[in-house]
Formats: sequence, C-alpha cells, structure tokens
Amino acid sequence: MNKGTHFIGQPMYGQLLNLLDRPKILRFSRENGGERYVKHFDAWQHLVIMLYAVIKRFDSLREITDSMFPEARKLAHLGVSLMPRRSTLSDANARRKECVFEAVYRDLYATYKGELSSDSRRRQVPAWLKRLQIIDSTTITLFSNLIFKGVGRHPKTGKKKGGIKVHANIHANEGVPSDIRFTSAATNDSFMLRPSNYANGDIVALDRAYIDYAKFEELTRREVTYVTKMKKNLVYEKESDTMYMHPEGVMGYRVQHVVFHKHVKEGEDIAHHARIITYVDIKKGKTQKLVSLLTNDMDMEVEDIVAIYRKRWEIELLFKQLKQNFPLRYFYGESANAIKIQVWVTLIANLLLMVMQKRIERSWSFSNLATMFRIMLMYYVNCYTFFEQPEKDWLKIIEADSPPAEEPTLFD
Repeated sequence: MNKGTHFIGQPMYGQLLNLLDRPKILRFSRENGGERYVKHFDAWQHLVIMLYAVIKRFDSLREITDSMFPEARKLAHLGVSLMPRRSTLSDANARRKECVFEAVYRDLYATYKGELSSDSRRRQVPAWLKRLQIIDSTTITLFSNLIFKGVGRHPKTGKKKGGIKVHANIHANEGVPSDIRFTSAATNDSFMLRPSNYANGDIVALDRAYIDYAKFEELTRREVTYVTKMKKNLVYEKESDTMYMHPEGVMGYRVQHVVFHKHVKEGEDIAHHARIITYVDIKKGKTQKLVSLLTNDMDMEVEDIVAIYRKRWEIELLFKQLKQNFPLRYFYGESANAIKIQVWVTLIANLLLMVMQKRIERSWSFSNLATMFRIMLMYYVNCYTFFEQPEKDWLKIIEADSPPAEEPTLFD
C-alpha cells in the first residue's frame, strides 16, 4: 500500500513541538528550581505531556496516562523517556513552580509576536490598530472556594463557588495575550490598568470596571489614549455639550466635554478632563439603544472612537476561543500551582496553534484547526501540506479508480 502524499517521518505533534526550544525550557526550569530533586521527569517531558493532554482535551489524569501507552514509541521520539503514573504527574503539577511555564509562554510570545501581527499590506486596516491594546478579564469556575475566593452565590443553593480570574492584555493586531495575571474571582479588575505599562501614543480599550480617575489622569499625562464605556452614576461638570443631527432630524451623536473631580486625602485633588461621546447603537434584529463612551482624546473622529471600543470585543472572542477549544472545566490537580500550570499550558497551546494558523495560507477557523490537530496529533502527516490541500489524497484515489476515457473511433 502506497503512503499518502502528505506522509512525513514525524508525527504532527512533533512538528508542533518544533516551535519550542528544549534547552531554553530546561534552563528556565533550573533557574526557577524546577529540576531540584528531579531524577527523570524533567520540565521538557512535563510540558510535552501537559500539552498533549490539553490539545487532546482530556479531563482527568487517568485519561492522560492510559492514552499514552499506545503512543509510547512516538512519544519517546519526542523526548519523553518516562511514561509517568498518575501520582508522578500529580506531584509534578503540585511541586514544579508555575513560573516555569509562565517563562515559557512569555518567551514564546516574544519569539513569535512578529508572525502573529496582522499584515496591514494584505488588507486595509485603520492607522490606529497597531497602537491599540485591550485589557479585560475572564473568570474560570473552580470546584472549591478555598483556593481562590469566589464571587457571587449560586441562585438555588446559595453557596459560593471558587474561581480564578485571568487578567489579560492583548495587542489588537496579534490576538494572543501579551501580559497575563491570575487572581481570585473576588479581585477587582482595576489593578490590571497600570499606566506605566503604556508608551506615548498607545491606545487602550477597556470596559467600565477599570474606571479610575487617578489612573486616567496619569494616562493623559503620558499621552496615552483610553476609550471605555460610561457608568450611569458618574458625577461630572459639563464644559460644553453639542449634539449632531442627521438631515432627517435624527440624532447622529452627542459630544460633551466634561471634568471629573476627585478629592485626594494626602495630595493634590484631581481634575480630569475628558470627552463623553453618545451614539445610537444599531444591531440587526435588536432594539436601538444609546451608548455613551468616555475618552481623554479630544480630537479623534467620533467614528474612530466608536470603532476602537467595538474592537474591544476581540478579547472576548479570545476568552471564548480558550474556553471552547481547551479543557478549562476540569483540572488535573487541586492545588493553586496545578491550576495555574494548566492555564499556562492552555495559553501555550493556543499560541502555538495560532502560529500554525498564520503560517498556513489556506483559511482555517481556529476551532476547525484545533479539532483537526486533536484528531491527527499522532499521525505521520505533514501538517503544512495537509492543511493547504487536505483533499489531495482523496482526489488521487478518485482519479485512479475512474475508468479511462474511451478513445474516439475513426467514424466518430
């Protein structure tokens, strides 16, 4: 039987792992004490097995360990010299510090962020897109309130559920987090807004949970633009109020220049100047509603301010992508360290698949790409040629089985 046209002497998982730097990962582990008292199960093997589990969407340690035995020879070629028992993997998740996997993720982001950036030459993008950063958070529900303090109560039982809150900062033209922080679900989002993290000319899109006049004033002094949604209970002083109407007599948008005052006990009181832009949000099949945005940019076109805030939805799509394509409902350990390791490995898997998606010219949705990788992870298939022409082998079979065309006779 002939091999397929996409055959290669390395499983698809090995091609994905080629994006990682094994010596560097082991160095990160040694620097953070991850190899102390370790005889066989080093950080590379730990990461390879955790990535395998996350991409395959396994829900338990038993599924991970049992599924590796049929793939033992293939995994051995990828640097896994030990088939770990459940206790070995559980101990590694509890003892090896999560900062090892954090270092791996941050190094991968620094290495591949150039590839992940959108190419403005291929399509028309706004001039502000490369300067736009988005911050937000998502809560991952946990089994207990003891590790990470939960927020809210179950509507029927009245019990609190624990939760880990993942705070993320992304560049709008990259689609993966550039900065990540973990807290309990009860932690307020506003701590993630750090004006010192942004440079002159940057734009930050955020939701109203991040409203803080002191931080907004510091962003203004640093010449960083922010765009957020207004809260209904904000108190301010109006300097001007202008409404722009359509020729039909319908409001187009309203612009108010305002000042927010904040008293500071020890220090100078804050007087923050900003602009409130109110527009009519029109969506298909939904009732029209007025939306008010708050920004410190006094000159940018209203249409651009609205487009910047709408672009904030990119980070919500990222959170949805992570939760739908990776196992974040069940965890492989009960300690805070094990939970954080699994989230970091999920972020690493997401970044690696995003790099593969960028390298493949044919258009694939992330969900379809992740599903195909999950099915074919240990197949000896060239992932680049397969994802460019997945139907090539099938077309060759059809062509070989189809009867030859009849040759015309002299009298035809």
